[in-house]
Amino acid sequence: MKVIVNVSLKAGVLDSQGKAVHHALNSIHFENVKDVRVGKQIVLNLEESDEAKAKADVTKMCEELLANTVIEDYTIEIVK
Repeated sequence: MKVIVNVSLKAGVLDSQGKAVHHALNSIHFENVKDVRVGKQIVLNLEESDEAKAKADVTKMCEELLANTVIEDYTIEIVK
């Protein structure tokens, strides 16, 4: 089963990488970009057929390792 985890900084947390990308886009004449937030995507291939079990396992992975839940949010998408 394929699972996609998207991790992004919580609202209100300064995204210095996003600011740098935003500045670079403006400098190459993409002035219509209002804001940029940079995150990460993690693709997992699990040997699991039970969708609920897979989601529970990946949630635990996110809480313990994949995301810093103090400053980051995450979403989980099961692709099958």
